[in-house]
Amino acid sequence: MEKLIIAAAICGAEVTKEQNPAVPYTVEEIVREAKDSYDAGASVIHLHVREDDGTPTQSKDRFQECVSAILRERPDAIIQPSTGGAVGMTDLERLQSTEITPVPEFATLDCGTCNFGGDEIFVNTDNTIFNFAKIMQERGIKPELECFDKGMIDIAMKAYKKGLLDAPLHFDFVLGVQMTATVRDLSFCVDSIPPGSTWTGCGIGRYEFDMAAASIIMGGHVRVGFEDNLFVEKGVLAKSNGDLVAKAAGIAKMLGREIASPAEAREILSIKPR
Repeated sequence: MEKLIIAAAICGAEVTKEQNPAVPYTVEEIVREAKDSYDAGASVIHLHVREDDGTPTQSKDRFQECVSAILRERPDAIIQPSTGGAVGMTDLERLQSTEITPVPEFATLDCGTCNFGGDEIFVNTDNTIFNFAKIMQERGIKPELECFDKGMIDIAMKAYKKGLLDAPLHFDFVLGVQMTATVRDLSFCVDSIPPGSTWTGCGIGRYEFDMAAASIIMGGHVRVGFEDNLFVEKGVLAKSNGDLVAKAAGIAKMLGREIASPAEAREILSIKPR
Protein backbone atom coordinates (compact mmCIF):
# COMPACT_ATOMS: atom_id res chain seq x y z
CA MET A 1 0.00 0.00 0.00
CA GLU A 2 1.36 3.45 -0.90
CA LYS A 3 2.48 5.85 1.80
CA LEU A 4 -0.11 7.95 3.64
CA ILE A 5 -0.54 11.67 2.95
CA ILE A 6 -1.73 13.61 5.99
CA ALA A 7 -3.32 17.01 5.39
CA ALA A 8 -3.79 19.46 8.25
CA ALA A 9 -6.73 21.88 8.02
CA ILE A 10 -5.34 24.26 10.60
CA CYS A 11 -8.00 26.94 11.12
CA GLY A 12 -10.96 26.93 8.71
CA ALA A 13 -13.36 29.85 8.58
CA GLU A 14 -15.84 29.05 11.32
CA VAL A 15 -14.13 27.77 14.49
CA THR A 16 -13.13 30.31 17.14
CA LYS A 17 -10.81 30.81 20.09
CA GLU A 18 -13.89 30.72 22.31
CA GLN A 19 -14.27 27.08 21.27
CA ASN A 20 -10.54 26.30 21.55
CA PRO A 21 -7.95 28.96 22.50
CA ALA A 22 -5.36 27.37 20.19
CA VAL A 23 -7.33 28.20 17.01
CA PRO A 24 -4.97 30.44 15.00
CA TYR A 25 -5.93 33.91 13.75
CA THR A 26 -2.74 35.94 13.38
CA VAL A 27 0.01 35.25 10.87
CA GLU A 28 2.31 34.16 13.69
CA GLU A 29 -0.30 31.76 15.06
CA ILE A 30 -1.00 30.30 11.62
CA VAL A 31 2.72 29.70 11.07
CA ARG A 32 2.98 28.07 14.51
CA GLU A 33 0.14 25.66 13.72
CA ALA A 34 1.49 24.89 10.25
CA LYS A 35 4.94 24.09 11.71
CA ASP A 36 3.49 21.90 14.46
CA SER A 37 1.40 20.01 11.91
CA TYR A 38 4.31 19.55 9.49
CA ASP A 39 6.61 18.37 12.26
CA ALA A 40 3.99 15.82 13.39
CA GLY A 41 3.74 14.33 9.90
CA ALA A 42 1.51 16.53 7.73
CA SER A 43 2.87 17.13 4.23
CA VAL A 44 -0.16 19.22 3.16
CA ILE A 45 -1.28 22.39 4.96
CA HIS A 46 -4.89 23.18 4.00
CA LEU A 47 -5.07 26.93 4.49
CA HIS A 48 -7.80 29.40 5.29
CA VAL A 49 -6.67 32.77 6.65
CA ARG A 50 -8.12 35.17 9.19
CA GLU A 51 -7.78 38.78 10.19
CA ASP A 52 -6.14 39.27 13.58
CA ASP A 53 -9.59 39.45 15.23
CA GLY A 54 -10.56 36.07 13.73
CA THR A 55 -12.70 37.36 10.85
CA PRO A 56 -12.36 35.00 7.87
CA THR A 57 -10.92 36.61 4.75
CA GLN A 58 -9.86 35.62 1.23
CA SER A 59 -7.62 38.68 0.91
CA LYS A 60 -4.83 38.06 -1.58
CA ASP A 61 -2.45 40.06 0.60
CA ARG A 62 -3.27 38.04 3.72
CA PHE A 63 -2.82 34.74 1.87
CA GLN A 64 0.47 35.98 0.45
CA GLU A 65 1.71 36.97 3.88
CA CYS A 66 0.73 33.66 5.50
CA VAL A 67 1.98 31.40 2.71
CA SER A 68 5.31 33.21 2.46
CA ALA A 69 5.76 33.02 6.23
CA ILE A 70 5.00 29.28 6.34
CA LEU A 71 7.38 28.53 3.45
CA ARG A 72 10.18 30.43 5.15
CA GLU A 73 9.89 27.98 8.04
CA ARG A 74 9.04 24.77 6.13
CA PRO A 75 10.09 25.35 2.50
CA ASP A 76 8.98 21.97 1.14
CA ALA A 77 5.50 21.95 2.68
CA ILE A 78 2.59 21.67 0.24
CA ILE A 79 0.36 24.67 0.90
CA GLN A 80 -3.21 24.12 -0.24
CA PRO A 81 -5.19 27.39 -0.19
CA SER A 82 -8.95 27.17 0.18
CA THR A 83 -11.08 28.64 -2.61
CA GLY A 84 -14.12 27.98 -0.45
CA GLY A 85 -13.56 30.91 1.87
CA ALA A 86 -16.60 31.42 4.06
CA VAL A 87 -20.36 31.45 3.63
CA GLY A 88 -21.52 34.56 1.75
CA MET A 89 -18.29 35.38 -0.11
CA THR A 90 -18.41 36.10 -3.86
CA ASP A 91 -16.68 33.93 -6.47
CA LEU A 92 -14.09 36.62 -7.28
CA GLU A 93 -13.40 37.10 -3.59
CA ARG A 94 -12.87 33.37 -3.08
CA LEU A 95 -10.45 33.04 -6.00
CA GLN A 96 -8.01 35.59 -4.57
CA SER A 97 -6.22 32.77 -2.75
CA THR A 98 -4.95 31.48 -6.13
CA GLU A 99 -3.51 34.86 -7.18
CA ILE A 100 -0.45 34.78 -4.95
CA THR A 101 3.22 34.22 -5.84
CA PRO A 102 4.31 31.55 -6.45
CA VAL A 103 1.02 30.31 -7.91
CA PRO A 104 -0.24 27.52 -5.60
CA GLU A 105 0.52 24.00 -6.76
CA PHE A 106 -2.61 22.61 -5.05
CA ALA A 107 -5.95 24.18 -4.02
CA THR A 108 -9.46 23.11 -3.09
CA LEU A 109 -12.43 23.10 -5.46
CA ASP A 110 -15.83 22.71 -3.81
CA CYS A 111 -18.13 20.63 -6.00
CA GLY A 112 -21.63 21.56 -4.86
CA THR A 113 -23.91 23.57 -2.63
CA CYS A 114 -23.94 22.45 0.99
CA ASN A 115 -26.20 22.93 4.01
CA PHE A 116 -23.97 23.83 6.95
CA GLY A 117 -26.70 23.77 9.58
CA GLY A 118 -29.43 26.22 10.59
CA ASP A 119 -29.82 28.81 7.88
CA GLU A 120 -26.23 28.63 6.59
CA ILE A 121 -25.95 27.59 2.94
CA PHE A 122 -22.61 27.39 1.13
CA VAL A 123 -23.55 28.05 -2.50
CA ASN A 124 -21.65 26.57 -5.45
CA THR A 125 -23.62 26.61 -8.69
CA ASP A 126 -22.60 24.42 -11.62
CA ASN A 127 -21.28 27.52 -13.39
CA THR A 128 -19.20 28.50 -10.35
CA ILE A 129 -17.69 25.02 -10.18
CA PHE A 130 -16.92 24.90 -13.90
CA ASN A 131 -15.44 28.41 -13.86
CA PHE A 132 -13.22 27.63 -10.85
CA ALA A 133 -12.05 24.43 -12.55
CA LYS A 134 -11.25 26.32 -15.77
CA ILE A 135 -9.28 29.03 -13.95
CA MET A 136 -7.33 26.50 -11.88
CA GLN A 137 -6.54 24.49 -15.00
CA GLU A 138 -5.29 27.64 -16.77
CA ARG A 139 -3.10 28.51 -13.77
CA GLY A 140 -1.66 24.99 -13.52
CA ILE A 141 -3.15 24.37 -10.06
CA LYS A 142 -4.01 20.79 -9.06
CA PRO A 143 -7.57 20.83 -7.67
CA GLU A 144 -8.64 18.80 -4.66
CA LEU A 145 -12.30 18.05 -5.39
CA GLU A 146 -14.19 18.69 -2.16
CA CYS A 147 -17.24 16.40 -2.09
CA PHE A 148 -19.71 16.43 0.79
CA ASP A 149 -22.00 13.84 -0.80
CA LYS A 150 -22.33 11.56 -3.84
CA GLY A 151 -24.05 14.26 -5.93
CA MET A 152 -20.93 16.40 -5.71
CA ILE A 153 -18.86 13.56 -7.14
CA ASP A 154 -21.25 13.51 -10.09
CA ILE A 155 -20.83 17.26 -10.64
CA ALA A 156 -17.05 16.85 -10.53
CA MET A 157 -17.37 14.18 -13.20
CA LYS A 158 -19.39 16.61 -15.36
CA ALA A 159 -16.50 19.06 -15.14
CA TYR A 160 -14.08 16.26 -16.04
CA LYS A 161 -16.13 15.27 -19.09
CA LYS A 162 -16.12 18.91 -20.19
CA GLY A 163 -12.31 18.81 -20.18
CA LEU A 164 -12.02 21.20 -17.22
CA LEU A 165 -10.20 18.71 -14.98
CA ASP A 166 -7.10 16.70 -15.80
CA ALA A 167 -6.57 13.08 -14.75
CA PRO A 168 -5.57 11.69 -12.37
CA LEU A 169 -8.25 13.33 -10.21
CA HIS A 170 -7.94 13.81 -6.46
CA PHE A 171 -11.02 13.84 -4.21
CA ASP A 172 -11.58 14.84 -0.59
CA PHE A 173 -14.67 13.20 0.91
CA VAL A 174 -15.91 15.48 3.71
CA LEU A 175 -18.37 13.37 5.67
CA GLY A 176 -20.49 14.21 8.68
CA VAL A 177 -21.97 17.48 7.36
CA GLN A 178 -24.41 16.71 4.55
CA MET A 179 -23.76 12.97 4.20
CA THR A 180 -23.33 10.72 7.23
CA ALA A 181 -19.84 9.59 8.19
CA THR A 182 -19.82 5.80 8.13
CA VAL A 183 -17.59 3.25 6.46
CA ARG A 184 -20.56 2.43 4.19
CA ASP A 185 -20.76 6.05 3.04
CA LEU A 186 -17.00 6.34 2.56
CA SER A 187 -16.91 3.10 0.56
CA PHE A 188 -19.79 4.32 -1.62
CA CYS A 189 -17.87 7.51 -2.41
CA VAL A 190 -14.64 5.65 -3.16
CA ASP A 191 -16.48 3.22 -5.45
CA SER A 192 -17.93 6.20 -7.38
CA ILE A 193 -14.68 7.76 -8.63
CA PRO A 194 -12.62 6.87 -11.72
CA PRO A 195 -9.89 4.23 -11.53
CA GLY A 196 -6.50 5.80 -10.93
CA SER A 197 -7.90 8.64 -8.81
CA THR A 198 -6.51 9.41 -5.37
CA TRP A 199 -8.66 10.36 -2.42
CA THR A 200 -8.68 11.66 1.13
CA GLY A 201 -11.20 10.88 3.86
CA CYS A 202 -12.28 13.62 6.26
CA GLY A 203 -14.70 13.21 9.16
CA ILE A 204 -16.22 16.24 10.87
CA GLY A 205 -16.30 16.54 14.65
CA ARG A 206 -16.50 13.24 16.52
CA TYR A 207 -16.16 11.35 13.22
CA GLU A 208 -12.65 12.64 12.48
CA PHE A 209 -10.67 9.65 13.68
CA ASP A 210 -13.25 7.05 12.65
CA MET A 211 -12.88 8.29 9.08
CA ALA A 212 -9.11 8.60 9.46
CA ALA A 213 -8.80 4.96 10.52
CA ALA A 214 -11.12 3.77 7.74
CA SER A 215 -9.25 5.81 5.13
CA ILE A 216 -5.90 4.43 6.26
CA ILE A 217 -7.14 0.83 6.06
CA MET A 218 -8.83 1.40 2.67
CA GLY A 219 -5.73 2.88 1.05
CA GLY A 220 -6.83 6.51 1.00
CA HIS A 221 -5.30 9.55 2.63
CA VAL A 222 -6.28 11.56 5.70
CA ARG A 223 -7.25 15.11 6.65
CA VAL A 224 -7.42 16.27 10.27
CA GLY A 225 -7.24 19.66 11.97
CA PHE A 226 -9.07 22.39 13.85
CA GLU A 227 -11.23 23.26 10.84
CA ASP A 228 -12.93 19.89 11.24
CA ASN A 229 -12.54 18.98 14.91
CA LEU A 230 -11.23 20.67 18.05
CA PHE A 231 -10.83 17.61 20.31
CA VAL A 232 -8.01 15.08 20.48
CA GLU A 233 -10.36 12.72 22.33
CA LYS A 234 -13.83 12.95 23.82
CA GLY A 235 -13.98 15.96 26.13
CA VAL A 236 -10.28 16.82 25.71
CA LEU A 237 -9.41 19.86 23.59
CA ALA A 238 -6.39 19.46 21.34
CA LYS A 239 -3.56 21.79 22.33
CA SER A 240 -2.49 22.20 18.73
CA ASN A 241 -3.16 20.91 15.24
CA GLY A 242 0.02 18.93 15.75
CA ASP A 243 -1.78 16.87 18.40
CA LEU A 244 -4.40 15.84 15.83
CA VAL A 245 -1.81 15.06 13.15
CA ALA A 246 0.24 13.04 15.64
CA LYS A 247 -2.83 10.99 16.57
CA ALA A 248 -3.56 10.25 12.90
CA ALA A 249 0.10 9.33 12.35
CA GLY A 250 -0.07 7.02 15.37
CA ILE A 251 -3.11 5.23 13.96
CA ALA A 252 -1.27 4.84 10.65
CA LYS A 253 1.78 3.36 12.39
CA MET A 254 -0.41 0.91 14.29
CA LEU A 255 -2.05 -0.15 11.01
CA GLY A 256 1.20 -0.45 9.09
CA ARG A 257 1.05 2.62 6.81
CA GLU A 258 4.17 4.74 6.45
CA ILE A 259 3.79 8.53 6.30
CA ALA A 260 4.57 10.30 3.02
CA SER A 261 7.05 13.15 2.91
CA PRO A 262 6.09 16.26 0.91
CA ALA A 263 8.17 15.01 -2.04
CA GLU A 264 6.45 11.62 -1.90
CA ALA A 265 3.05 13.29 -1.56
CA ARG A 266 3.70 15.34 -4.70
CA GLU A 267 4.53 12.17 -6.58
CA ILE A 268 1.43 10.34 -5.32
CA LEU A 269 -0.82 13.29 -6.20
CA SER A 270 0.87 14.01 -9.56
CA ILE A 271 1.69 17.55 -8.44
CA LYS A 272 4.49 19.40 -10.18
CA PRO A 273 6.45 21.46 -7.63
CA ARG A 274 6.84 25.17 -8.36
